[in-house]
Order: sequence, then C-alpha cells, then structure tokens
Amino acid sequence: MTAPANTLVAPRPPRVRPRRRGHTAAIRALGPLGLLAVWWIASATGILSKDVLASPAQVISAVGELWDNGQLSDALATSLTRSGAGLVIGLTAGLTLGVVTGFTRLGDELLDSSIQTLRTIPFLALVPLFMVWFGINETAKILLIAVATTFPMYVSTYGGVRNADSKLVEAMRSFGMSRLAIVREVVLPGALPSLLAGLRLSMTLSVIALIAAEEINATAGIGYLMAQAQSYARTDILAVCILIYGLLGLTADAVVRLLERALMPWRGAAQGATR
Repeated sequence: MTAPANTLVAPRPPRVRPRRRGHTAAIRALGPLGLLAVWWIASATGILSKDVLASPAQVISAVGELWDNGQLSDALATSLTRSGAGLVIGLTAGLTLGVVTGFTRLGDELLDSSIQTLRTIPFLALVPLFMVWFGINETAKILLIAVATTFPMYVSTYGGVRNADSKLVEAMRSFGMSRLAIVREVVLPGALPSLLAGLRLSMTLSVIALIAAEEINATAGIGYLMAQAQSYARTDILAVCILIYGLLGLTADAVVRLLERALMPWRGAAQGATR
C-alpha cells in the first residue's frame, strides 16, 4: 500500500552551520580549564593539602625553578630524544612488516602468526629481559619504546594493505608496474587512513613506553626528575613531570591531526558537511 501523494514532502538538503575560527578550540579547552579550576579551588580551600598534591601556583613556581637551573630543559631534551628514536625504529619496523605480510602471501604465511603472538606480550613484561640483554644504558630504553610502537603500526598497516582495491592492483600489474611501484603508488596511498591511525596509536604509546623506559635506572630525563622528586616528597615537581607527559601525548595527537588535514583534506570537508 502506497502513501497518498499529498503526504510526500520535498527532501531538504542538510544545512551546514559554519563555525567561527577558534570556536572548536575554545570548546575543547573547556574540559581542561574546568579540571584546573577544580584543582585550584580544592587547593585554596584546603581540601587538597600540599602533601597530597601541590597547588597550581606551586606547580608553576616549580616549573620556573626547574627551568632556571636547567634541569627541565635537559630532561626534556633527553626524554624527547629517547622517545623519538624509539618511535622512528618502531614505525619503520611496523610499516615494513605490515607491507610485507599484507601484500605478499608468503610474508603473511611466514611472519604474521609469529608477529601476532609477540603482539600479545605486554611490553612492560620485557623490561627485566631487556635489562639482562642490554644493561641499563640507553639501548634498552630506546628498544623498549621501539617494541611498544611497532605493533600498533603493524596492525594498522597490515589491515590497510589487505583492504587495498584488488582490481586496481591487478590493473597496475597488467600495465607492467613492478610490485615496489604498486606498493608506493597504489597500496600505501589507499591505506593512508589506516597508516595515520597506526601513527596516532604508536605516538601515544611512545609516551607511555617512555615512562616505563625511564624507570630503568635512569640518570637523566623526566623519569629521573620524578624519581628525585619522589625521594624528597616534592609533589610540585611530581605534578610538573606528570603534566609534561600528558602534554607530550596531547602534542603527539595534535601532530597526527595536522597530518590528517594536510594529507586527507577531503575527510575534514566530509565531516563538516555532516555537522
């Protein structure tokens, strides 16, 4: 049974409401600012004592103290070097293994099951073993970060490569394009959303792994500052270190967002049209 013709209405196209510049950023800032206000009020009213957590003013004072004596800049440089080196190794390994196993049947059969088994092992469980193998030097710290960041990149690359358009790949082969050229010109561009998702996860994990790595008898870095602050019960410096770790993770996520806008501008346009 069909509906009467007079009950039908003309379809309405979706209305796009353009936002002013900075409107999204202002909304995103409401959550952190709210937490900061609660922290400030709790410290000012005595609900939160200094022994539990220093006030925001004391934390700001600690930042100035650490920056003036050079400890903060040195610790940041050391930690960023560790995290960056491990991240580069992990991304390279994950991307290479993901392409090999995702694009070739032999690579899938030989490597994927072993890599998936290793992926289930928590990277924190490798800390004692790495200390035995590599000692307590920088090698153990960097490799721990590399291991933690390899598997998210591998899984994302593997999935993106496997979902490549098989008809397009076969067409390129029929035109005589080599496997390496197909991967470079067809497969990787098609897998770009998956690659960026893997990059985001890997960059976030590089910060988490950095925290664990700097527990391996570190003598420099943000983790070393935390250990020293713990010894002297300096909750203001502990809060500074925790906030730095959080800002590093937030910065990593922002970098990936900028890459997404630069490499996939159509995604931002599509999201804006649906709001």
